[in-house]
Amino acid sequence: MAKIKFTKNELKKQKSELRRYLRFLPTLQLKKQQLQFEIGKIDSTIDDIENKINHLNSELDPWVDVFAEDAGLENILGIKRVHTEVGNIAGVDILVLKDVEFKVETYDLLLTPLWVDRGIDVCKRMVSLRLKQAFLKRQKDMLNEELRITTQRVNLFEKVKIPQAKENIRIIRIYLGDLQTAEVVRGKIAKAKISKRTVLL
Repeated sequence: MAKIKFTKNELKKQKSELRRYLRFLPTLQLKKQQLQFEIGKIDSTIDDIENKINHLNSELDPWVDVFAEDAGLENILGIKRVHTEVGNIAGVDILVLKDVEFKVETYDLLLTPLWVDRGIDVCKRMVSLRLKQAFLKRQKDMLNEELRITTQRVNLFEKVKIPQAKENIRIIRIYLGDLQTAEVVRGKIAKAKISKRTVLL
């Protein structure tokens, strides 16, 4: 705890700091709530994507043996470009996935198995879902870090800075009050001594 001076200037400084803490605290609390809400939304979206991936996998179960056949699908389908943009959630800049652009090489319809068209479609959907999930997890990590910092600040203000400033103000007021009382008492004693001298003369 920093040493405080028992002066009127110090009292004024402590009151000013207390006002500042009390003004900033609601903003920090609001940011904390907003971050918690956004993290909850991302969690829900990640769960939805996980359900879609599981549903897609269950759709593929009857096709597993066919898909196991080597048709060179990895040479036909690839990612051309991932479109992203910078978004902002509760003051945190995040990267948002907008779209995934695929490149599909032309292939001989007579030489490739019939399931390849379906395989390309399923792979596109699966890759898009996995990428979206990865972006959301990254966003969640960033928001969790910001939430950790914001929570520390809220706790610092609520549990340390505000109580400390209030206690400092209380102590300085008591000291200044005692000082004022002592001055009054000294004044009365001095006045009494002067009165006594006047009477004796």
